[in-house]
Amino acid sequence: MQRRTNFFLLARAAFLFGVLITSCSLHAQGLNNLWMGGVEGENPQPFGGTDLDFFTGELVVSYINRDIDFSRTCATITDSNGNLLFSTNGAYIANAAGDTMLNGACLNPGPYSTQYPNGLHITQAALIIPLPEHQNKYYVLHNTIDSLQNLSSFRLYLSVVDMDMDGGMGGVVSKNEIILSDTLIMGKLTAVRHANGRDWWAICHRGNSSLYYKLLITPEGISGLSTQDIGVLRPFEAGQVCFSPDGSRFAYYWSESDLDVLQFDRCSGEFFNPVHIPIADDEAVAGVAFSPNSQLLYVSSYLDAYQFDISADDIASSMVHIAEWDTFYSPFPPFATVFDMAQLAPDGKIYISTANGTKHLHVINDPDVPGLGCNLVQHQLELPSYFANSLPNHPNYHLGPVDGSICDSLGINVGLPERRPPLTLAAYPNPSHGVFTLSYEPQPVAGDLQVRDISGRLVLQETIPAWSQVHKVAMEASATGLYQCELRWGIRSAQTRVLIEGGGP
Repeated sequence: MQRRTNFFLLARAAFLFGVLITSCSLHAQGLNNLWMGGVEGENPQPFGGTDLDFFTGELVVSYINRDIDFSRTCATITDSNGNLLFSTNGAYIANAAGDTMLNGACLNPGPYSTQYPNGLHITQAALIIPLPEHQNKYYVLHNTIDSLQNLSSFRLYLSVVDMDMDGGMGGVVSKNEIILSDTLIMGKLTAVRHANGRDWWAICHRGNSSLYYKLLITPEGISGLSTQDIGVLRPFEAGQVCFSPDGSRFAYYWSESDLDVLQFDRCSGEFFNPVHIPIADDEAVAGVAFSPNSQLLYVSSYLDAYQFDISADDIASSMVHIAEWDTFYSPFPPFATVFDMAQLAPDGKIYISTANGTKHLHVINDPDVPGLGCNLVQHQLELPSYFANSLPNHPNYHLGPVDGSICDSLGINVGLPERRPPLTLAAYPNPSHGVFTLSYEPQPVAGDLQVRDISGRLVLQETIPAWSQVHKVAMEASATGLYQCELRWGIRSAQTRVLIEGGGP
């Protein structure tokens, strides 16, 4: 027993020395790690803001008393260290302190924005894109409702944020520049990386048509505007759109006109092979999100949630009904926790809002698993304030080039693996009592986690979702000792050591 105690003390001393060396890499990669939601804090809790912060490892949920109010229109961006840069609710742009950014007031001029000065109630009506090769400049694409008769938008706007202004708090150097005039469907703004790994394709849709607009964003700005007529006619409607994490698929869902799944060429910017999938309901809200491995698609439709396998020969026949609303209210009737907007998070889970300003979110805990094994838990995440459907509109900021394609010409993340920057892996808290979170760079494929004890014996093996940045590990508290964690993605890998001390989690 004395020998074991001495060994443990020596191992702990050596381990803590290593922690001091590697503490600078304890966290994930930022950009999309902070989700801001809720309402302004004029009234006491449960009014006020809620932050969902994935950056420190395990999800941290905090109550924040701030001035900015979020509803369906919500876009946020952090730096690579997880520090908030700015956010927008479609009515104005706020800096990291929550105050209106320099020249950030009065976005989307018009009667609807005047009616909702504290934030627009439009899904995906704002989108933040880092301007390629401009470290501190960001494009904000946004629109509003210009016709209250058919709920259409007449313009797509561009505002430009320069974070070097106002002592580093940022300023809007160009605002409400009209880059597209047409009768557009409100909101539904999204984007995906170009196949070169640097530029962006941004997408919106003309109303009462089957026409998509595609904007190419390069270091020179918006250098191309193209159209493509494909898929079914889309009326003026709500709903949600998204690209798969790998950028190869695009989904469009509104409960009254059903689901479209299209393939996408990130090099040419062309859609192809459209599939229209009727779903037998016509409820009033809708959401859509892909699994981390880009193989499964989730549709939320007020009272029901569905899963589709987009690799199936017949996507429609692959549908699995994974949930029906369980009649839960938050905090009390009539605020039902039904199924609305959906968003894939840095922890590899999908979070679904509830259509009402409730204090809960639904969670799909294992979205890469087919069928009911995806583990959708209704109202799993309790929040400290009313959330008001304010899931952020985040594209996959971490997507790289299509290696080997004709557009892969910039040398981004290409070449032999040994020439790429080394991967890092860190654990938090460390030491722990058996429960800790691993933090790592997002990768385009699923990873394999192996945890071994000091003798090399395998004690735990788990799969890590593609594109995730954090992963929670739970080991027995009695497993006191030093462990080696290795995460492997193909032939690339990263390691770290974890010290487990007694006392229970």
